[in-house]
Amino acid sequence: MTLHAPETALAALGFTDTEAAIYCELLRASPSTGYRLAQAIGKAAANTYQALAALTQKGAVLVDEGDAKAYRAVPPAELLAALGRGFETRRAEAQSALEALYAPPADDRIYQVKTPAQVYERARAMIEGASEIVLFDLFPGPFETLRLPLAHAARKAVVAGLAYEEVADAGFAVVRSAAAAFARERWPGLQLSLVVDGREYLEVLLSADGSSVRHGVWSDSVYLTCMKHSGLAAEIQLSAATRGEAEDLRGISLLRSYPAGLRALVGPRDASEENAA
Repeated sequence: MTLHAPETALAALGFTDTEAAIYCELLRASPSTGYRLAQAIGKAAANTYQALAALTQKGAVLVDEGDAKAYRAVPPAELLAALGRGFETRRAEAQSALEALYAPPADDRIYQVKTPAQVYERARAMIEGASEIVLFDLFPGPFETLRLPLAHAARKAVVAGLAYEEVADAGFAVVRSAAAAFARERWPGLQLSLVVDGREYLEVLLSADGSSVRHGVWSDSVYLTCMKHSGLAAEIQLSAATRGEAEDLRGISLLRSYPAGLRALVGPRDASEENAA
C-alpha cells in the first residue's frame, strides 16, 4: 500500500495546501496561536488566519477565544468520521437530485468499460437490479468480489454460473467449468461475464493481477443479451453434465427461463410454449 504525506492525504479530502499544513502543524504541536502557526508553516499571517477560519468551519480545529486566540487540532479519527458523514449526506442528496433527471435509455449500443472500479460497480448494479435470472462466468478473483451480491440476488432470482475452482455453500448454483484447468493456465487474464434478465450483459477480461481492464464491454441490447444468455446457459449445462452433477439446470436455458429481455424481443410466451416448458 502506498503511503502518502499527511498534507497530500488531506489535499485529497478537499483541504487547501495552507489548511493541510496548518492542521498537520497543530497535530504536532497544539495549542498554538495564529501568529506562531504562520511562522511555523512559512505563510503570511492573513492567509493563515483565513485558512484557520476555513478549518474551523470544517470542524478540523477547536478555538479558544481567550485574550490570544489559540487553536487545537481535532483528533484525526474524529475529523475523518465527521468528514465521512458529511460526504455521505452530500452523496445521498446528489444521488436523489441526479436520479430525478435520469431516464435510462435502451439504445442497443455496445459500450466500453475501462477501469476495474467501473467494471465492479456496473456488475454490482446489474446483480442488484436482477429480478428473474443471473448467469455468470467468473474467475476466482471476480467471483469472490461478487459472491455476496450474487447470494443476495439469489433470494429473488435464479442465479447460476461457472467458476474455476471448487465452491461450497454459495447459496446459488455454481458449476466448476469443465475447462477450468485450461482457462486458469492459458487464459490471458481474469474472466468476468454476467448476463442479467436477458436485458443486459457485461463481458470483461481483466489483467492477470486484476489491476486493469484488457477488454470490457457492456450492452443493454436485448438481442445480443439473449444470444449471450443462450450461449452461457449451454456452457453451464455442459459443464454440469461433464462433471455428472445432479443439480437440474435445464431451467436456465433461454426458452425455459424466458427472461424479460426475450419477452421484449419476441413478445410473451403463448399457451403452447407454457405447456412445453
